[in-house]
Amino acid sequence: MAVTPFDSAMMRGLFGDDDIARLFSDSAEVRAMLLVEGALAQAQGELGVIPSDSAAFIKRAVMEVQIDPAGLSAETGINAVVVPALVKAFHAATEAPEHAQYFHWGATSQDIMDTALVLRLKQVLALFEERLKAIIKALGTLAETHADLPMAGRTYGQIASPTTFGATVATWGMPLIDHFQRLTELRPRLLRISLFGAAGTASQLEKAPELRRKMAMALGLTATDTPWHSTRDSIADYSGWLALVTGSLGKMGEDLLLLTQSGIAEVSLGGGGSSSTMPQKSNPVLPSLLVALARQVTALNAALQGAQIHRQQRDGAAWFVEWMNLGQITMATGRALTATGDLSGNITPDPDRMLTHIDDGLGLIYAEALSFELAKTQPRPQTQAEVKALCQQAKTDATPLPDLARAKWPDNPAALFTPENQLGEAPAQARTFAKAAKAY
Repeated sequence: MAVTPFDSAMMRGLFGDDDIARLFSDSAEVRAMLLVEGALAQAQGELGVIPSDSAAFIKRAVMEVQIDPAGLSAETGINAVVVPALVKAFHAATEAPEHAQYFHWGATSQDIMDTALVLRLKQVLALFEERLKAIIKALGTLAETHADLPMAGRTYGQIASPTTFGATVATWGMPLIDHFQRLTELRPRLLRISLFGAAGTASQLEKAPELRRKMAMALGLTATDTPWHSTRDSIADYSGWLALVTGSLGKMGEDLLLLTQSGIAEVSLGGGGSSSTMPQKSNPVLPSLLVALARQVTALNAALQGAQIHRQQRDGAAWFVEWMNLGQITMATGRALTATGDLSGNITPDPDRMLTHIDDGLGLIYAEALSFELAKTQPRPQTQAEVKALCQQAKTDATPLPDLARAKWPDNPAALFTPENQLGEAPAQARTFAKAAKAY
């Protein structure tokens, strides 16, 4: 296996995301850095900071020049940043020293690399937004279709009281709507330009505020006059958002693992993975993948949150941590979203199986409803004790709780022991989510 499964030729069908891989390739990073350098030169030419003919040459050259990322490796291994090697390669490739001397004028490596990063993250967020929309819509349809379908609610792995499948789906979908809103709020904080020079003071950048505004406009980013070389809260914010998204998808995966497991089988997924030795198996691969990716992102997020501890005006160690983890955490989230998209349209509940687990032969799921019905005419502690004793009798005698309750309290309404009358707000919760999902 490769160092990470995301880069493995064997495992990329499971863990990979081709769209994210393209944005996090060496070639994509080099191309993004060249675009940033071109926007810098163009802005400097317009403001008279560098000769306009040199600015025009650089702007055109960054669109045409071909630089092999592998050729930047040796020098990057010495300098720990790729930009010095990139500048040399640009000079060599263009063979126009009178113009190329103005390439990377006044900027520092981190200006170029950070701006190139957010330039690519802008595309990442656009992809994630579209995937979230599709998932929310699919789950909204599923919740609306099954808003009234009763199923056993479970707490601590035990049957508790009735809910509906639509309400269960809503618990998967509503957090995604919240995450979509968080994405809207995250964008301007993350997608901002960096152009502040070696120590964050822009000391060698003439007309720096105007440069930043012109560059930001050219690149479709936000301008800021606040240096962020050593304040990495926007990167940590992005990482935290990825952890929230994958955490919510992982919860959905866990629920589906339990709902599809042998002995429960209340949901089918329209297919699964096969076993090398057991012909009968159809393994819930995608739900398992969602759980694994959520756990991986949680771990990587911890590293990226730690990278906020950034020494002084620039810190290589903290910055290196970002490089080692940001691509992986983005890839993992991208794959989690595609896997969820594939799942969302193929989830099919089994109403008969769900009803079987509500009425398991003993009707213990109605114990809570019974205790509250009795509490209308007698003290609550007394009803709790009496119903608990009756539940034990039901287990001992293998006699359904509703039968024992009717014999002891014949005036109780018969509807008390039907799931449709014990759903509470579950149908409304499903429909509330379904209505909200239609906006996407």
